[in-house]
Amino acid sequence: MTKSRSSDTFKPGDLLNNTYRIEALLGRGGTSDVYRARSEISGRLVAIKVLQSELAKNENYLRLMTREEQIRDVRHDAVVRYSENQRTQDGQVYLVMDFVDGPGLEEKLLSGGMSAPELVRVAARVAEGLAAAHARNIVHRDLSPDNIILRNGRPEEAVIIDFGIAKDDNPGAETVVGNEFAGKYAFAAPEQLNGASDHRSDIYALGALLLATFRGEPPDIGENPMQLLRIKEAPLNVEGVPEPLKSLIAKMAAPGPDDRFQTAEDVLRAIDPTYTARHVMRTSPPEPLPPPVPPPPERRKGSGLLVAALVLLLGAGGAAWHFGALSGLMAPALPHASPFLLEAGTAPGAALHISGHVPDETTQGALAQRAEAAGGTADLALATGDIAESWGPDLLALFDQVAALPEWQLSVSDNSAQISGLTEDRAELAAMRESLAEAGALDTRLDLVLGPRFLDPAPVQALVAENADCGPLQVSEAPADGWALGDRIVISGKMAEQGSRLRISEALREIAGDRSVLVDVEILNTNLCRIEQALPRSVPRGFGVIFGFGDRADPNPAARYFVGENPAIDIVIPAEVTTGYLWVSIVDVTGSVFHLLPNVNRPANDIASLREGREGEILLRVAFGIEEAQGSTRMAFLVDDSVLGKSKVVVLHSEEPVFQNLRPISESTESFAEAVASQESGEAMAATFSIDSRILTTEKK
Repeated sequence: MTKSRSSDTFKPGDLLNNTYRIEALLGRGGTSDVYRARSEISGRLVAIKVLQSELAKNENYLRLMTREEQIRDVRHDAVVRYSENQRTQDGQVYLVMDFVDGPGLEEKLLSGGMSAPELVRVAARVAEGLAAAHARNIVHRDLSPDNIILRNGRPEEAVIIDFGIAKDDNPGAETVVGNEFAGKYAFAAPEQLNGASDHRSDIYALGALLLATFRGEPPDIGENPMQLLRIKEAPLNVEGVPEPLKSLIAKMAAPGPDDRFQTAEDVLRAIDPTYTARHVMRTSPPEPLPPPVPPPPERRKGSGLLVAALVLLLGAGGAAWHFGALSGLMAPALPHASPFLLEAGTAPGAALHISGHVPDETTQGALAQRAEAAGGTADLALATGDIAESWGPDLLALFDQVAALPEWQLSVSDNSAQISGLTEDRAELAAMRESLAEAGALDTRLDLVLGPRFLDPAPVQALVAENADCGPLQVSEAPADGWALGDRIVISGKMAEQGSRLRISEALREIAGDRSVLVDVEILNTNLCRIEQALPRSVPRGFGVIFGFGDRADPNPAARYFVGENPAIDIVIPAEVTTGYLWVSIVDVTGSVFHLLPNVNRPANDIASLREGREGEILLRVAFGIEEAQGSTRMAFLVDDSVLGKSKVVVLHSEEPVFQNLRPISESTESFAEAVASQESGEAMAATFSIDSRILTTEKK
């Protein structure tokens, strides 16, 4: 791992697009950095490559990043799997790819190198990956030890990474960016220095990096451009390299492109003369490659002698088996694949593609037919492996279950299968989980998310409006494309009862998929909600409601009263409110409304009278202590067990009188709601009207 810096684009713990959690910085390049990240949805480890911030808006580098994304069309175990380019909200472009766990070939080179037999296996594996890429007309152009990782430390599981992103000429990188050249000086083919490159340039680079890794030291590139050109014009020094690696490197890294192996398949046939691609099935052919330039006549004979010489040099049975040159004569008809891998999947806008190993022609043909029927492709190679006898039928049965999903990926390794994907049907998700118990010999892990991938706000808003029972509810703002998987949907406002909250929560979860739903509402009661809905949608004016006790001077900031206690209520009139009229009422849990101000015993409610000449912020008591109210017309309350629950103090202010006549001291919520909603009072309320309120709760100890 590489130590993080404050200037890094991403930091451990960052969450990209609500999906990928950054875990560590793997390395820095000239134009991009690579991080290890984990999907918050599936738990899968991925590698994240991000353009450095100063290049994030550079069209040339964005084009290079887009080109690298196209490598996802290449499906081969020796080529890193790419997902897609994404962009963060602040404009950082990053590319998602498989995380390959293992040492890089560069690490092996710097720690003393590798043995010739190991490097022959690396050569075969990398050549297979190059053949797959070249078949899609994709040339790496920058093949070097730091672009090859040995998965699990095994040479036969080498993986090519880092396609298409050229690097800069910072000291130590020794790389050039431009339309004419992209590649490291040390491993670039001679023609690349002149701006020319094709698939044979990758073959040269493979030979050069094999030699450097064998010797355990980077190639000599001289001290100036002229020395570099002279070095590139000469054949590589393979003195001391054992056969067959020596002849392989010499042929791969010949200075002239026409003198090299012309294709990656030629390299594979030189390693194993029985190599053939006859077991590969394609439902649609790859784009044709331009014909390779034929070698000069005098070299044609030498190429044949090379293959013969390799076989003769390996004439001793032990050595031949060790280097694999006679494997075609001594091994079964089908190659042995370890691990035995198969990948299949589809996504919106992408056709089905199946690639990997199959044990027999029946499975091969059945999968090819399924791919063709879906308008997709299949690249399937017959092989043996450490798999169950029923692997083929079990795989087909599993494939047919998964193929019904709108988005899915199936990854099989030996007898283990992992399914990831998306469904919008809870019943389908439950059925698939249940069916996995009958997956035969395949040990299957299911990692499905419940969609849709983006949730349109319209059905959410409609459902919320349908279930609102205490005035309008507010829905958290959604992104332009809707809520993504993993987003949180927040509903706020007031509701009449806990049951209403549960019902709307359950209804939202039915359509939300894998998104959290928070119904953050204040639970009132039916009577309070009736008043809430009758009152106009006015803004508060800043009147305060202070709760205390009638028999002592203690405040009650929690606004909770127990049976037997005597609430005292003061209204705070703001300093700037000097005109208009004030109404103060309590709506209790039983459905009764008590008008504290004005009422028949206290009719004056104009602000001027209430201030009594006082300026600034003043306190106006509207509910008194029992002893204080005795012998007067003041109102006082004592909590008993007949009125337990939530009550609401409502403070109305208007510049004009709202009600033409005094309301009774006590009335029902229905009567008060009708009065508030009447045309007569409604017109008055429309003018400079404000509402402030506060809840108090009564309960038993």
